[in-house]
Amino acid sequence: MKLTPIFAIGLTLGMASAAAAQDHPMSFFITSVNPGNGADLGGIEGADAHCTALAEAAGSTGQTWAAYLSTSTENARDRIGTGPWYNAKGEEVAASVEDLHSEENNLSKTASIDETGAIINGRGDSPNRHDILTGSDGRGMLVGDACMDWTSTAADGSAMVGHHDRTGGGDNPTSWNAAHGSRGCSLENLQSTGGDGLFYCFATN
Repeated sequence: MKLTPIFAIGLTLGMASAAAAQDHPMSFFITSVNPGNGADLGGIEGADAHCTALAEAAGSTGQTWAAYLSTSTENARDRIGTGPWYNAKGEEVAASVEDLHSEENNLSKTASIDETGAIINGRGDSPNRHDILTGSDGRGMLVGDACMDWTSTAADGSAMVGHHDRTGGGDNPTSWNAAHGSRGCSLENLQSTGGDGLFYCFATN
């Protein structure tokens, strides 16, 4: 079959895009679901295990995954490797740790997707799920007690969250990792202010 020039160009571009995605396996995603107990993630080890389980269920193997969460002994920025990082569609979201924590990153509602490639609900969607747990300030360093190092569901606890869609309320509504503190640590507390206990996962290798 003879291809028309326009069709041939489109086919070539499509193949190039697919090849680019294959060249860059997923190394970043937002968890599609919370493990089930709000900000009590079973500590940082439980959070890392959740990242790994979701990635493997989505077909991503052979990588070491770390949750972007700060604790009293380790800052989120120091847990995630050196980059670059790519989402499930093969799109680069950040080239390095410094790039990730600068205005040069490519984090947005359409780029900060889950492990299956699905877009996470943001402000204006129902339900809103844009509050992403980090326990971190804008530089990726611990702020507060992060719901007792991700072991608490106390109603009077708190953890810093970011807005994956870069919009909303709070002190820094456009921040992906430090928009405002949560009002409690249970899943119900997190859902009541526009979250769902989701967090960022990065491949460290």
